[in-house]
Amino acid sequence: MRSYARWVKAVAVVAAVHLVAAVSPAAEPQVANAANEWRTYGGNLASHRSRPFNQINRENFKDLEVAWRFKTDALGPQAEFNLQSTPLMVGGVLYTTAGTRRSVVALDAASGELLWVHREDEGKRGEAAPRRLSGRGLAYWSNGKESRIVYVTPGYRMVALDAKTGVPVRGFGDNGVVDLKLNDDQDMDLVTGEIGLHAAPVIAMDVIVIGAAHLPGSVPKSRIHEKGYIRGFDVRTGKRLWIFHTLPQKGEFGYETWEDGSAEYTGNVGVWAQMSVDEELGLVYLPVELPTGDYYGGHRPGAGLFGESIVALDLKTGKRKWHYQLVHHGVWDFDVPAAPVLADITVDGRKIKALAQPTKQSWLYVLDRETGKPVWPIEERPVPAGDVPLEKYSPTQPFVTKPKAFDLQGISNDDLIDFTPELRAEALKVVSRYKMGPLFTPPPVSKWEGPLGLLMVPSSTGGVNWPGGAYDPETHRFFVYSFRNPSVIGLVPGPKPSEFAYVNGQATDPAAKAVTPVVGASSGEATGANVTVQGLPLLKPPYGTISAIDLNQGEIVWQVAHGETPDAIKNHPALKGLTIPRTGRANGRTGVLVMGPLVVSGEPGFGTTPGGRRGSMLRAYDKMTGTEVGAVYMPAPQTGSPMTYMLNGKQYLVVPISGAGYSGEFVAFALPQAAGR
Repeated sequence: MRSYARWVKAVAVVAAVHLVAAVSPAAEPQVANAANEWRTYGGNLASHRSRPFNQINRENFKDLEVAWRFKTDALGPQAEFNLQSTPLMVGGVLYTTAGTRRSVVALDAASGELLWVHREDEGKRGEAAPRRLSGRGLAYWSNGKESRIVYVTPGYRMVALDAKTGVPVRGFGDNGVVDLKLNDDQDMDLVTGEIGLHAAPVIAMDVIVIGAAHLPGSVPKSRIHEKGYIRGFDVRTGKRLWIFHTLPQKGEFGYETWEDGSAEYTGNVGVWAQMSVDEELGLVYLPVELPTGDYYGGHRPGAGLFGESIVALDLKTGKRKWHYQLVHHGVWDFDVPAAPVLADITVDGRKIKALAQPTKQSWLYVLDRETGKPVWPIEERPVPAGDVPLEKYSPTQPFVTKPKAFDLQGISNDDLIDFTPELRAEALKVVSRYKMGPLFTPPPVSKWEGPLGLLMVPSSTGGVNWPGGAYDPETHRFFVYSFRNPSVIGLVPGPKPSEFAYVNGQATDPAAKAVTPVVGASSGEATGANVTVQGLPLLKPPYGTISAIDLNQGEIVWQVAHGETPDAIKNHPALKGLTIPRTGRANGRTGVLVMGPLVVSGEPGFGTTPGGRRGSMLRAYDKMTGTEVGAVYMPAPQTGSPMTYMLNGKQYLVVPISGAGYSGEFVAFALPQAAGR
């Protein structure tokens, strides 16, 4: 198996050398100016996703034109239709992962011209990877003399490339590659071991921090699973510096929160989201997912540290500084999904180095990032227990008191569609077969006579998902997109070959006493999430919302429905003659960007845009009021988070787009030449 891995690596290195394109004199990198660039996935290590540029503003956003575009179809054996990568821009060069092979490309940031490309063909290992396609990005490092690009392949190998040429760095790992399935304090098959990563690495103080992700799904095959440990590596050599056991080993802090020895075999508890770093404090902040078994925890009794927690580690040693668990013994798939945002705020006259964590629960947890203590009270409150045999529910859960939830939590009859009395009556009939309740209502055993399952809002994809939010240091406001679309979660006996006593599924034919487990379905797609009323959403709008939250006050200052009303609602015969206000669109993976006076985000999903074209609109809002100030057409929805940079006196806005029938493409917008000067 190791000889196979070496063979793959050798082929990849040769391929990279042959695919390096010489940088033409016209495309020589510009003099670096970090203030004008986008050097990390989140714009900076604090994950602000913001820039103060105001060349593109309220008055001229509508005038944006396509400056260049880069199609990704050739970067893999098939085209990709879910491009999620956010590029970096350093020194006039744009770097990104792209395509089904997760190739790395360097582009001229002014023209989109391809400068070099690196590809890795991982063969069977890549085909077995739990996290495929282009991923969400890469990391950049420089010491002033040399510069490197670092990324993680689908097969969970860390590769370091020379940023000027794209050639693997010979002194890093084994000829530029570190096999992340090795030296991980656990044994796993190098080809089929179920571990990978979509997220970009984070690099700070010459340390690369690498997370871990697993196959999404609600029907795990086994309660024994790969563990999502977090590691730090030397950026120069690739040597492992430290490892943090997110699932504690015997004798380590937190081990006692895993009852009946369940820490020995339980897996997951990785960090599949982006991480943030405070270099001044020397801390890296981990948003941690839940343990194996998204909706059933009977095989892992106890609170289960560090599942569904924020953990602060010493960047140089990996030692835990503090932790805060957001969900105890989770059975709702409320992974902590996005990068924590680090913000210096003032609350009641007191300056606080804060951490703001957006979540699937539609809460923003605001903590002191030095100590982990809540800035405003987070109360432990009793929550109901469920009826699933062998499950051991947590009697309490943490409730955020401030800021208030920025989207719907839990469902009652008052939340159901009411465009017409007839639709509301039908909605009431539909939900009568399901369990409903407030946040942290436990999923039931699915029964044909009812309940079929729990109608859960936020769904298992949010609320908020991996794009997270953006922070404006000027106004101390946090901006975030959220959506509402219920999941249906029910528990049924686990089918073979699953070793789980119960898995996600729904009871069906009572005569046959059959049940339908949701085998192989990914989180949030599964569960009968398309519970509708004549094809219309079950709930009242808005379906997608951008919220602005003042972090000094802990208050929501404005909210706006994001996205035009979907065609299926506009044109529905049951709504003919009715005036439906803009509803926004529901999608758990839409990122926002702050640039100068604007908050910018692309509409989720396809629709009929002004002019009658199929596509999506890129919309800009006044960051102070939420008023929409302009929109420009895109042929497909935004599927990765946007970024912006200044180059040669011109501001560019780059958006990754893709979707059904439209393969991945990076589109760079800028003002017409005269307007941009």
